Amino acid sequence: MSNGKRLEQTGGQGVGSRVFETDAERNAIQAQLERILTDPLFRNSKRYPNLLRYVVESALDGHTSELKERTLGVAVFEREPDYDTNLDPVVRITAAEVRKRLAQYYQDPKHGAEPRIELPVGAYAPEFQPPIERAAPPLPPETVEIPWARRVRARHIAMVAAALALTVVAFQLQPWMSRPALDRLWGPVLDSANPVLLCVGQRPFVGFSVSEPQSAPWPSDSPEALRVTLFQLYYLGSQNVALPDVTTLGRLTGFLQAKGKTYQIRGESSTTFEDLRGGPVVLIGAFNNDWTMRLMGPQRFSFERDHDVFWLKDRQKPSDKGHTVNYTMPYLKLTEDFALISRVLDPTTERMVVLAGGLTGYGTMAAGEFLSNPAYMETIAKQAPRDWARMNAQIVIATKVIQGKSGPPRVVTAHFW
Repeated sequence: MSNGKRLEQTGGQGVGSRVFETDAERNAIQAQLERILTDPLFRNSKRYPNLLRYVVESALDGHTSELKERTLGVAVFEREPDYDTNLDPVVRITAAEVRKRLAQYYQDPKHGAEPRIELPVGAYAPEFQPPIERAAPPLPPETVEIPWARRVRARHIAMVAAALALTVVAFQLQPWMSRPALDRLWGPVLDSANPVLLCVGQRPFVGFSVSEPQSAPWPSDSPEALRVTLFQLYYLGSQNVALPDVTTLGRLTGFLQAKGKTYQIRGESSTTFEDLRGGPVVLIGAFNNDWTMRLMGPQRFSFERDHDVFWLKDRQKPSDKGHTVNYTMPYLKLTEDFALISRVLDPTTERMVVLAGGLTGYGTMAAGEFLSNPAYMETIAKQAPRDWARMNAQIVIATKVIQGKSGPPRVVTAHFW
């Protein structure tokens, strides 16, 4: 690709005019695209590589005028031609994530000498730029360098290069090192460009009888739904949210507000799979939150139930039921509850998922306290792997319960991978 050339933009979503003059230019960008798509930032996803490949290859073919939101929704994400882009912003959300990952890719010094592929904000037509070339200045003509001067100059260059390398490393690490451990745990959520979805557990619908399935899978205008009374809906039905979950919700929304992070709240029964793919998700509750049960199932720690016995399952110790609560005991007799805190990049939704869920509501409240109080995570960070902030994490905690009131969280074990 010739020096200084780039794809010219005329503004708008995906409007471009330049056609590549040589096969060498086109081949250079095509090769760079393949390098980017094999990087871990892209290769572990399906949506991001598909969108990036489509827009880049369309631009290389001179079809940038066709790179509009609806066109991309149909061509890349198999939406219907008349789909509502406001209700289904899959293109905008994916493009924002692609921009973020491209920026992360080029922040790595090892990619500095590669051609640049950029996706400007507000557009879907990519821009291409050559790598920044920094040639070393030549020695002045007729300069004769004696051997000792050459050695001094070499040492000087080495010292400058080392200082520069240390500066780059310090610049890259400083934002992580200066942040409190709790902010680093929440980092992928706080740093996301999308709002956080807080999904709160809801108890099953029990408006008819215990012999019927504990759900209400009828259309809202069906005869069964029309027979549901207000008493059944609000006093026996799934409109209710448990007080411990509300307490946890209040703690976490307060934390997010303090960090300037926007969020939205939905009940578990009204949260769809597409909602979970729209941005980072915070799940509140365990057995009353079906999304918790689904997304935590493949992880090392998950929730299990056998009739009236509820416990935290450890895949590495499947026979261990040490973290158990029997629901038949009087609640004032309960002396200890357990909870799971999880911060995992879910492979199905391709989004970061944070969980605060207990075997009972006491554990859920303790998890909410852990996730909103910086002191607890600081203790774990001292013993965690060096790069723990960029890893998946699951933390099992316990809390003492005295006369129906829970105490502070106590860390049982932490797992990073």
